[in-house]
Amino acid sequence: MYIKTSAVAVTLLQIAGFVQAATSTTKSTSTASSTKFVLADYWKSFNSKVDPLNITIAKIPQTTSLDGATQCKWYEPPANFDFKESEWPNLWETATSNGMNETAEFKRVYNAIDWSKAPNIKVRKIGSDGSLNMAGYDQNNDPDCWWSASTCTKPKQEGINEDIYTCPEPETWGLTYDDGPNCSHNAFYDYLEAEKIKASMFYIGSNVVNWPYGAQRGQKAGHHIADHTWSHQLMTTLTNTEVLAELYYTQKAIKMVTGVTPRHWRPAFGDVDNRVRWIATQLGLTTILWDLDTDDWAAGSTETVSTVKKTYEDYIAMGANGTFKNSGQITLTHEIDDTTMTLAMEFLPKIRKAYKNVLDVATCMNITNPYYEDNVVFAPFGAAAVSNTSSTASNTAASSTTIDITLPSASSASSAAVPVSSASSAAVSASHSATASSSVAAVAAVQNAESSAGIQLTSNSMIVAAFIVAAYLI
Repeated sequence: MYIKTSAVAVTLLQIAGFVQAATSTTKSTSTASSTKFVLADYWKSFNSKVDPLNITIAKIPQTTSLDGATQCKWYEPPANFDFKESEWPNLWETATSNGMNETAEFKRVYNAIDWSKAPNIKVRKIGSDGSLNMAGYDQNNDPDCWWSASTCTKPKQEGINEDIYTCPEPETWGLTYDDGPNCSHNAFYDYLEAEKIKASMFYIGSNVVNWPYGAQRGQKAGHHIADHTWSHQLMTTLTNTEVLAELYYTQKAIKMVTGVTPRHWRPAFGDVDNRVRWIATQLGLTTILWDLDTDDWAAGSTETVSTVKKTYEDYIAMGANGTFKNSGQITLTHEIDDTTMTLAMEFLPKIRKAYKNVLDVATCMNITNPYYEDNVVFAPFGAAAVSNTSSTASNTAASSTTIDITLPSASSASSAAVPVSSASSAAVSASHSATASSSVAAVAAVQNAESSAGIQLTSNSMIVAAFIVAAYLI
């Protein structure tokens, strides 16, 4: 009898051991799966210190002055943006520079993409005159939906986000400004804020890390912040790796500086095809283009200021004469320099008189969640009284803490960005001019929680049961 009862006890103990081993394996597998990188969650790895709903701009000469030279003088980054040069591409160079395509961080994103599904489209070439070389491309059939060749906006392949290029609401001017944040934009942003005007701001990654207070002001004011690549190049002329890096590091820059990760982007010069769109889609980005172009970037250089003013006047007349009585439009304008921003302030009063709605693209498209962060919500179209930076839940707003931005000591200057204000504006102006002839005028993750009801068998409970049964039998 003793042998039999002992055998039963041993058997039960063995079973308990098996359960414990199985439990440990399950936990290990669960832990491994929970830490496995999910491409749709790439934005969660950006550990920003900025609360997008509570931003305080330090009152320093660069953020308060209206003098251009003073505004564009280098300053130390805010305390909530810890800039380390070794962790970023070189400013105004292709985003694979400084070895950024070889980092474990970037490779994790790159390797999570199934590149076998990428459209088989060759990298475009730039001609000797700086324009896109379209020799041999079938522009009539346009197999690649290459916007520079045909202004195509609807990808001819599944699994690619379709472009946004116009506002569907009648009498609506979709207000967009490219190439910011410009270091000398204080007067312009003051004007927009005073007039309660919100625009879609397409920020260049190099500008964001170089002028972080400028980007933070854009978010604080409730503008629709979007990605405009790291170095403002013709995207179809870049390799897959370079395209991904240009978008990824700009996403990171905007998140680290403003606290939000965009769901929208705009290619420099509108240069996009299905290959580039597909890569952008992997990062959850939708392309925003335009259907009216002011050519304001050329004012005073390749075009006279009066010519650009005439273009503005023509578009304003279209709003007044019923051209857009059944639908709206998106207009391309720039934050690129003082000339373009001065033109914006001159014509916005006239634009607002001629159009029923003058607003950012997210709102004109009734997109209430333009960022991955779901606590930043835009008011739906027509609900102007609702703040577009209100929290989705009152308890989220209540638990938010105000960020007190303090200036770092001078000893930290070595880790800060090198100012390139004049160089950056000149670089964009020059590249706009050089390629003008090639441009044709335009998850949240679902977290699965496993639960069980009733009696739960654990290794400990099995061991106890084994001893109880053994004692009873003995």
